[in-house]
Amino acid sequence: MTLATYPSRNASALRNDLAYRLTEARDRTYQLLAPVSDQDLARQHSPIMSPLVWDLAHIGNFEELWLVQALGELPPFSADYDDMYDAFKHPRRERPGLSLLNRRESEAYLAQVRAKALEHLASADFSGRDALTRDGFVFEMIIQHEYQHNETMLATLQLMQGDGYRPSLPPTRPGIPPATPMVLVGAGPFVMGTNDRSTAYDNERIAHEVELPAYWIDTTPVTNGAYLEFVASGGYQASELWSPEGRAWLADTSAGSPQFWERHDGEWLVNTFGHRLPLNPRQPVQHVCYYEAEAFARWVGKRLPTEAEWEKAASWDPTHEVKLTYPWGDHPPTPELANLDQLNFAPMEVGAYPLGVSAYGCHQMIGDVWEWVANDFLPYPGFEAWPYREYSEVFFGPEYKMLRGGSWAVRPGVIRNTFRNWDYPIRRQIFSGFRCARDAE
Repeated sequence: MTLATYPSRNASALRNDLAYRLTEARDRTYQLLAPVSDQDLARQHSPIMSPLVWDLAHIGNFEELWLVQALGELPPFSADYDDMYDAFKHPRRERPGLSLLNRRESEAYLAQVRAKALEHLASADFSGRDALTRDGFVFEMIIQHEYQHNETMLATLQLMQGDGYRPSLPPTRPGIPPATPMVLVGAGPFVMGTNDRSTAYDNERIAHEVELPAYWIDTTPVTNGAYLEFVASGGYQASELWSPEGRAWLADTSAGSPQFWERHDGEWLVNTFGHRLPLNPRQPVQHVCYYEAEAFARWVGKRLPTEAEWEKAASWDPTHEVKLTYPWGDHPPTPELANLDQLNFAPMEVGAYPLGVSAYGCHQMIGDVWEWVANDFLPYPGFEAWPYREYSEVFFGPEYKMLRGGSWAVRPGVIRNTFRNWDYPIRRQIFSGFRCARDAE
C-alpha cells in the first residue's frame, strides 16, 4: 500500500506562494463582508454565532499570536485584544457585550498585523530547524484559519433576518444523477489519515492502516427530493426512527423540515441568503443536523457511514492500492472537479461533477455539503497535539460528531480527503448534508 509523500518546496517559491495566498485570503474576507452594513457587522444575528466584527478582528488576533508574537517574539499590540478575541475565554453569547473593535478599527488592526507578518515571512527559515516554520507550516495554518472563518461568516450571514445578505446567485449547475444509487466498497485494508506536516492539521495524523469489511455507500449525497419524501411521509413524527437524543432534540425544537426550508401556498421554498427559491429536488439537502441524517437513514433502511468508510470511499484507489489526496487524484481542485470556493452560494445538482468522482465511483465527496458520519470526534492512534491543544485535543469525546468532505462554502486550500470537521450533533446552521451506507449482504 502506498501513501503520498510531501517533499519540501523551494524556499523562494514557497515564500512567494505564501505571501500571495495570505493576501488573497484577506481579499476574500473583505469581499464577503463588503455588502454588510456596519450595523449588521456589529449585530449578533444568532446566539450560537459571533458578531461578524468579532470574527474579523479574531482573524487578525490569531495571526498576531502566531506570526508576530510567536515568530517575532514581540509583545502584543494590546493585551486587551488577546483576551477579547480568545474564543475559549469568551463564549459566543458573551461576545456582543465586549468592547469590540468596529469595522474601521478592525481593518486597521489587521493591516498592522499583516505588515509585521510579512516581515517575518521574508526571513522565515523553512528548512526544518524550527518545527513551526518547517515547510511554511505556521503560515499555512494562518491561511487555513482565515479560510475557515470565511465559512463561519457565511453561516452567520445565512442567519440574517429580513432581506438578509443577498449576494447575486449564479445559475445552478445541472447534473445527471448516476444510474447506480449505491456502490460496493470491497473488504480489505486501506490507509486512513496522513503524515503530511506542512498543510494537514494534527487530528488528521498519523497515517494508519484500517481493515474494513465490505459495505455499500450512496453514490451521491442525499438530495432535497429524497429528503422531501421523508418529510412528506411523516418522518419527523415517527418516533421509532429517532434516537433518544434525537427525540429530545425534536421536542426542544419542534422541527419539521431542514433549517431554511419554508412552505408557502403548498410549495416548498429554500431561503438562500434572503432569496426564497423553489426547492430543487436534485440538489443535495443541506442544513440538517446529525439526528435528522440518522433518522432519514433509518427510514430508508440504511445507516450513516463510519468515518473510515467515508474516507476509504473518497480516498482509496483499490486498483493501485494507493491513497489519493482528493477523490479524483492528487491534483488540486478546479471548478470542473468540485463545488468549492464559496461564490456559488449553494450546492449544485448531484451528478454535476463527473470528473470529480472517486475511484469507487462516488460523486461529490468533496464540496457541496459537509457530510455527517457516525463517529464521535476522537484522536487517531499516535495522535500528538501540534502546535496547540485547543485546535483539536480539547474537543475529543462523545460531545461532538464528525463531518467530512467540505461544502460549497469551503476554500479549496483547506479541504482534502483527510480533513476532519466536527460539531455538536444539533447544529444545522452549518452547510451540512449526508450520504447513507449499509452493510454488504
